[in-house]
Amino acid sequence: MLSKNQSSIHEFILGGFSNPPGVQNFLLTLFLLVYVLTIAGNIMIISIVQFHQQLHTPMYLFLSHLALIEIGHMTNTIPKMLVDFLKENKVISTVGCFTQLYFNLFLGLTENFLLVLMAYDRYLAICKPLNYTTLMNTRVCRYFALGCWVGGLLTPLFPVIMLCRLNFCGPNRINHFFCDLAPVLTLPCGNKSFTELSFFMCISSAVLGCFSLIVVSYINIIVAITRMPSAGGRHKAFSTCSAHLIVVSIYYGSVMYMYVRPSVRDIRDSDKVVSVFYCVVTPFLNPFIYSLRNNKVHEVFKLMIYKKKAII
Repeated sequence: MLSKNQSSIHEFILGGFSNPPGVQNFLLTLFLLVYVLTIAGNIMIISIVQFHQQLHTPMYLFLSHLALIEIGHMTNTIPKMLVDFLKENKVISTVGCFTQLYFNLFLGLTENFLLVLMAYDRYLAICKPLNYTTLMNTRVCRYFALGCWVGGLLTPLFPVIMLCRLNFCGPNRINHFFCDLAPVLTLPCGNKSFTELSFFMCISSAVLGCFSLIVVSYINIIVAITRMPSAGGRHKAFSTCSAHLIVVSIYYGSVMYMYVRPSVRDIRDSDKVVSVFYCVVTPFLNPFIYSLRNNKVHEVFKLMIYKKKAII
């Protein structure tokens, strides 16, 4: 993929966070703790879903895929960032930078497609309950989930290849703590308008298209809920959607700010804060959002604790 890149630069320097050493040490400890907790929380969700038969339903299958994506997101950026906190020169090779950029887009778009699938699952469960088991059986769910991963894998591939073929002749400083799209696109020499346009078209069409489908799904869900005769039924229906709505709000709020914009501009500190929210805070919060608001997960988790106590 990099063979035709006429670059005279073989590595980039990451700007990271411009903070005093004391603050850097605090951030190192904080991000390390968040990383460990996030990995543990998402592994716990995957394990609970995989090893407990009562959670082998479409909603929890998609939730386990979401947890896997969040593990990938964190692992793609945080370990390198933690190492850079300990180094004066925060260097990353061009191959490593483009790889990190690609995986960030791949995992982000896979999550984007998966969130649509989860909204569709809630739409069928609430608006088409009689046909739900037929339309959303285990085999169909697996094909849908596979489609999300393949879509996320292929969507950014052509623009990233186009980026790799551009000439990078200097400067080589990336004003960010990882190789994100906007700061990397400021570095190529010569005409890069077609590459910028290809990134914008691929990402914006995927993000805005999926967001529109989610909005349409929830409009139908809300209409169906308001027509339910009992207050208990309305509360139960809405409670199954609330965690997903929170995750959708956090995800699309940060993604649209960072990626759905037609032109490249210099990275500000506010952009780094939004990136932290997107790459660190969201993966950290998702296991808590889904587990704290889900009675079935509570029941299974309590059962696991009781079994361990019984063995001890």
